[in-house]
Amino acid sequence: MSESVIADFVGQFNSEVSTRSDPIKGRVVLSQKRLVLAASEDDKLTIPLSSVFDVAIGQVPPDLGDFFDSTVTVAFEKNGRRLVAAIEAGDEKIEKFGTLLFKAIVNGTETTVKERARVGGRVTDDAQRTARLFLSPGTVEFRREDGTFAIDLETVSDFSRTTREVSGSKRPVLEVRHMQDGTAVTTMATLASPRKMSILGRYLRREYSELMEEIRSVDLTRDKKEVLVAMYSTGDMEGMPLANILGKDSAAVSMLLRDLDADNLVQDGPDGPTLTPKGKIVASRHLEDVNA
Repeated sequence: MSESVIADFVGQFNSEVSTRSDPIKGRVVLSQKRLVLAASEDDKLTIPLSSVFDVAIGQVPPDLGDFFDSTVTVAFEKNGRRLVAAIEAGDEKIEKFGTLLFKAIVNGTETTVKERARVGGRVTDDAQRTARLFLSPGTVEFRREDGTFAIDLETVSDFSRTTREVSGSKRPVLEVRHMQDGTAVTTMATLASPRKMSILGRYLRREYSELMEEIRSVDLTRDKKEVLVAMYSTGDMEGMPLANILGKDSAAVSMLLRDLDADNLVQDGPDGPTLTPKGKIVASRHLEDVNA
């Protein structure tokens, strides 16, 4: 294999290409251009990454049996057929491999991006720019000749896929709503390849669902919600104590802030406590609860 190897480990795998009904142990080798599942030197399946149209972690098609637990399932095209292969290893190894596979497929893809297509509810006249797309730990980066900007996945509040006119033709567009410097913005990105757009969407859905699961697991009292919403709504408090804004005892507010810090919703800043990216999302979702 002439290209650089990204991952090389021993696992179990099976695919619809194989005549075996049970998974087999062997080497899993991922490079910049292909995925190889090798039971032996003479028994291997090579999957060009250009043929992969979907990647799922933790999902196994019923046709491949109930043999798998921690898995990456790869959907690909071969000889005009759409097929799947399932790969199993330990939880940590599979998580790392899944992320590396997403990156190997998507990284370097040319993208047309409008960084601040909307600021709040206002549509901007910012121009669409060409950039290269890269997935990094916790972020999606858009690298241009004049610099790089990144979307912190912890700041994403929602995303959707739509169709818009780009460079004179209608193309699928990914709209990502996220926080940037304390402001809600929408970034729009278009990939020329619908296949890579679909895989990027799968990656973001997975990251987003994990974040939402973390948020749902946080148990907030009404007092904690009031603190978060006050910090979110007030923004720069210009030295005004949070206790005064809430009309609460300062000691009680300090205790609430300590609890919220433990939940990774609030952090200490040079000018006092501030919301974390996760805290901003949680606060925005409880605006109506507090105002009701």
